[in-house]
Amino acid sequence: VQLQASGGGLVQAGGSLRLSCTTSGIIFAAYDVGWFRQAPGKQRELVARITRGGINEYADSVKDRFTISRDNAKNTVFLEMNSLKPEDAAVYYCNAHYPPRKLNYWGKGTLVTVSS
Repeated sequence: VQLQASGGGLVQAGGSLRLSCTTSGIIFAAYDVGWFRQAPGKQRELVARITRGGINEYADSVKDRFTISRDNAKNTVFLEMNSLKPEDAAVYYCNAHYPPRKLNYWGKGTLVTVSS
């Protein structure tokens, strides 16, 4: 199983980035997929998740700024990040979760840096 995240980088505050995570080795459409982030010295936290049924969930801190979507035909989950703030800077990890068997897979992460 592989989850390959991409799209991170350096952006000024107020800017935008689009993260992508392409998976292989799983039946993507059967999984809940999402994005977590971890800033230095902080715990990993949920940013956004989209269930296999298409229900979205967002952290309060990113609501109305970030949008998660998925393309089951491409086995890919996206995170559109707008109006970025310095506090959004972190390593972003994609996650795939299969609730019936409690399977959980992680990508290696992609770094997002936001300059003020």
